[in-house]
Amino acid sequence: MGDLAKIFKAYDVRGVVPDELDEPTAEAVGAAFVEVTGAQSVVVAHDMRESSPLLAEAFIRGARSRRADVVHAGLGSTDLLYYASGSLGLPGVMFTASHNPARYNGMKMCRSGAVPIGGDTGLTEIRDRAAELVGVTATPSGSVIEKDLLQGYADHLRGLVDLSGIRPLKVVVDAGNGMGGHTVPAVFEGLPVELTALYFELDGSFPNHEANPLEPQNLRDLQRAVIDSGADLGLAFDGDADRCWVIDERGESVSPSAITALVAVRELAKYPGATIIHNLITSLGVPEIVREHGGVPVRTRVGHSFIKAEMARSGAVFGGEHSAHYYFRDFWFADSGMLAAMHVLAALGEQERPLSQVVESYSRYHASGEVNSAVSDQAEALRRVREAFAGRGEFDELDGLTVSGSGWWFNLRASNTEPLLRLNAEAADESKMTAIRDEVLAIVGKVSE
Repeated sequence: MGDLAKIFKAYDVRGVVPDELDEPTAEAVGAAFVEVTGAQSVVVAHDMRESSPLLAEAFIRGARSRRADVVHAGLGSTDLLYYASGSLGLPGVMFTASHNPARYNGMKMCRSGAVPIGGDTGLTEIRDRAAELVGVTATPSGSVIEKDLLQGYADHLRGLVDLSGIRPLKVVVDAGNGMGGHTVPAVFEGLPVELTALYFELDGSFPNHEANPLEPQNLRDLQRAVIDSGADLGLAFDGDADRCWVIDERGESVSPSAITALVAVRELAKYPGATIIHNLITSLGVPEIVREHGGVPVRTRVGHSFIKAEMARSGAVFGGEHSAHYYFRDFWFADSGMLAAMHVLAALGEQERPLSQVVESYSRYHASGEVNSAVSDQAEALRRVREAFAGRGEFDELDGLTVSGSGWWFNLRASNTEPLLRLNAEAADESKMTAIRDEVLAIVGKVSE
């Protein structure tokens, strides 16, 4: 039996197969999901991991045992599952462990219309009910319909961003043996794009590199291919293809903050005066640029459930995170790396400049990137940092500790899942950013010694 207490996280389910997550557990979660949500029908999709089809089938048995009908979409990206939930008006479950290593798997759950299910919106109840149902068998009575949704997904995205009139572009895509290898060919079909495909073979053992574009070493093959082929840009997707990282024509990374600002400007051109969401560790340039283009920036905590909840509350048209998650009102307030990539292709292909010049105006500050420190006494480390910076800037504690001064800021916050403190720092001057970063890390390091 799996370990329900361990695998149910704040936003999803994730654990090692079969030690923490096995088929009886998935079956119990399927039954509990139907009971808690009251769903009469459910849509299910899964990624390319070896364990995904069997876990999905087990979940389906559990859902059917509670008389729910199931639309089985088969292989898909997480944003394809959101498309399915939104377009079919059904609650849904995606079997994936995103960028985690091959031995992991998990579930991302949503209500009808791709509304996320998190710890405070039903996930805890599903966990508790599943614990009661493990090992309880019932005859499946609901029906199963297999439905290929890939073409509908691709058509929907192409209807949101028109790429038919862009200039021809050379694009390298690294799918990392993940679900981008399944979705990119369908979305790019017929577009004026010369595609170079890296690691499009679906392989949940990730034989080439981890499907996590946030780690620089996983981008090296893509960067080399962009330079060697003279491509206009490169795109890297994570395992379930809901995140997208962008590489310019020089082989340099484009920060997700710059992509957030770029897409925000495009969405504001479509929806003047609209609200744009950004989390508190995106660049200061994001709210500045949003205001300059007549939009209303709203700052939130880190995490997709906070972003999606604030988007729904405010009616925001777009939201971006430092982690390369991008959220769209026109996509049921859900995140889609593919849709963000299409906005980048449109912005580049509608004019003649190279991508490095296009994004230059959206990159105003020098950022540290996220620096993680293992700290056993996180509260003491935060206390010492507060003390050291007292009187030197404005403090806020929306999510961890943020200290802001003239042209600089940093945020230090605890990981939800590990004994880590995560530091992000930014300044208009690179030497100032470096000094702030190193000072905070020195204080944190003394606590961990």
